[in-house]
Formats: sequence, structure tokens, C-alpha cells
Amino acid sequence: MILYHQTKLYLKSNIALFCLSIVAALKSNRALRELYLSNNNLNSEQDSMQLGDLLRYNSSITTLDLSNNTIANSGLEEICEGLRVQTDGLKILILWNNQITNNGLVHLAKVLPVLKTLETLNLGENNLQNRGIHTLRESLMMNHSLLQLGLEHTHFTCEGTHLSHSRHSCYFVCLLSLHTTVLL
Repeated sequence: MILYHQTKLYLKSNIALFCLSIVAALKSNRALRELYLSNNNLNSEQDSMQLGDLLRYNSSITTLDLSNNTIANSGLEEICEGLRVQTDGLKILILWNNQITNNGLVHLAKVLPVLKTLETLNLGENNLQNRGIHTLRESLMMNHSLLQLGLEHTHFTCEGTHLSHSRHSCYFVCLLSLHTTVLL
């Protein structure tokens, strides 16, 4: 049973199939604002297609926490397809520790410029490396809503700090978190 007046839903550390049944039912729920799906072993294939569909059909969700899952690059592609349609709802997207690499950021780079309300993006604890940071550089300059960007533990070197040049060109990012990211 779905509560249609519930604005927050925490489904942390559950069985993925159970979570996805609920996610599918939430496509038409306009009351839900925050959805927390961390630690659910969500994978890159079927799970991410459901999440992409959710974002495609439900623009009332402002917070989506997918931390500590296995979304990976192909899953990020599905999520970005959903975000491409829903450009004005999501404010916070947490993708911490999801086995995303620099190859997956190509999909995020395509959708970042059109996301009008995204204020917080956390990509920490993913193996993005220098190439991933460079992939996002132009998109970050074109996005005018992003205020916080989390890049902790993303395995880039001093070369990757070239991102700071785009931060100076992007007037809207207020907090760039790089804690223990730069490898000497």
C-alpha cells in the first residue's frame, strides 16, 4: 500500500526487488518529495530502467539518494535518460559509491546543462579519474543551478584539479568538495 500523502520515503538496506516494486508504484505519486534508496544493491540493468522511468514520469521528487548501490555506467545512462525528460524537479542527486567511472560521465555531461533545478550532485567514492573530471567540465559551466558538487574519493590526480578552472567560470557552484581526492 502506497501512502499518497507521504513526502519522504526511506527504503535503505532492503531487498532490491521489493524496492523496485514500490518505485514502479511511485510513478504517479505526486506527494513524494524525497526518496532514499541507499544500500539496496540496485544494479545497472533493470533497476536503473525503473529509476529512469520514475524520473521520467514523476517530477515532484526533489531528492534522490542512490548511494552505495551498483548503478554503474549503464545504469547512470538510464537515470540520465529519465532526467532528460524531467528537467525541473530534482534538486539533490546522490550517486555516492555506485561503480561509476569516467565512461559513465558522458551521459551525465549530456543532461547536466538542461537540469534547471539540480542544486546538489554527489559523485564521491566513484572511480572517475582525470578523464571523468574533464568530461564534466563543459557541462558544469553550462549548468546554472548547481550549488554543491561532491567529488570526494574520485581518484584523480593534480591534473584533474584542472576542474577548478571551470569552477571559476561557473559562477553558481558554491561548494566543491574534494576531500582526500587528489593523489600525489
